[in-house]
Formats: sequence, structure tokens, C-alpha cells
Amino acid sequence: MQHPQNGVPTSHLPPLRWQKSRRSNPSGNCVELAALPGGAGIAVRNSRHPEGPALIYTVDEITAFVLGARDGDFDNLIRQGAPRERD
Repeated sequence: MQHPQNGVPTSHLPPLRWQKSRRSNPSGNCVELAALPGGAGIAVRNSRHPEGPALIYTVDEITAFVLGARDGDFDNLIRQGAPRERD
């Protein structure tokens, strides 16, 4: 598979198994991620617009983001005072 460009319509990607967070809610405020074939990266799309554009990241980029989020690096970007679920 040729490496897709950011902003590619999801219809131009091969069939993928999209996954969203368990913290997703019925109002559709979430993103979905899918692994690209052959380790070509991770696609990210807006769950409310599944045919819209997908952003493509390397596995290393997603790893840095997920681990940073786990460590709280982006907590300052969450609205202050907004209720948050905890496991």
C-alpha cells in the first residue's frame, strides 16, 4: 500500500477496522482510529463524518500521543470544570 496523504477521504483507503473509545458518547463527540495495512500508520477520522477526511500518523506518532495523554500532558486542553469519566 502506498502511504496515504493526510486529508485523504476514507473512501480512498482500503477497508479498515475502525475503533472508538469506550468513553465515546451518543452525541458522537469522538474520533475513530484504524491501523493501516502493513504497518503503514494509523488513520484518524471524525466519527460524525465517517466518509470525510482521515489524518494519517505513524505508529510512533500515535504512541507518543497516547502515552502523553496517559501521563496527563494534555489535561490543560480539557475544559475546566467539565465532568470527566474515570475508570
